[in-house]
Amino acid sequence: MGLSKENLKGLILALVSSGFIGASFIIKKQGLRRAAAASGVRAGFGGYYYLLEPLWWVGMITMIAGEVANFVAYAFAPAVLVTPLGALSIIVSAVLADIILKEKLHHLGILGCVMCIAGSIIIVIHAPREQPIKSVQEIWDMATQPAFLAYGGSVIVLVFILVFHFAPRCGHTNVLVYTGICSLMGSLSVMSVKALGTSLKLTFEGKNQLIYPETWFFMLVVAICVIMQMNYLNKKAWWNITMEEVIIGPKFQK
Repeated sequence: MGLSKENLKGLILALVSSGFIGASFIIKKQGLRRAAAASGVRAGFGGYYYLLEPLWWVGMITMIAGEVANFVAYAFAPAVLVTPLGALSIIVSAVLADIILKEKLHHLGILGCVMCIAGSIIIVIHAPREQPIKSVQEIWDMATQPAFLAYGGSVIVLVFILVFHFAPRCGHTNVLVYTGICSLMGSLSVMSVKALGTSLKLTFEGKNQLIYPETWFFMLVVAICVIMQMNYLNKKAWWNITMEEVIIGPKFQK
């Protein structure tokens, strides 16, 4: 597939985003470790002492920079091109975890990294061309189709089950619970981020999209998804998880 100039900008921004986000996980984990050592209460058990830890805020700022780059990338490239490149943040985290945190990857962890890279390359090569979007209402029409509404409803139900049933029982012992919540919310935020990024881009080009209620609705969805993801990402207390658990899960480690 030949990349247009706009798609190339989106590709570069997505790669930069993965680098920043991947590094932020390691910095925040170090901050969570320090906060837990100072307060004696881990984030996974409801502690919020990490909010007073400067290193955690450095990681948060790094993550925000990465998310901003990712947000802008959606305005220039198709979601099917930008989203898979987010998996590369795992590779960055795995490498930095090995160097900084001394967390060694086993064979399955290395295989997981290779699969992330291979999958991202395949999707980028075969990503379809995106049709020009003239207004946020076009995205709204796609988002309100029965198939997507059914998917969105299913995701919301699953998130509620994870949050209210599984999280209190085994959230602090099983990485898949909080990771599942974040991933499910992230799947919903992709459409909203794409819509919001496109609407702002069109607005800057002189086609004001802020007059449409759909733009503000997508903005609300993005805000809710981001807040929930950040909350449950920190609740897992990264000082107690190796990057290999993130990549392949705790069950399959040797």
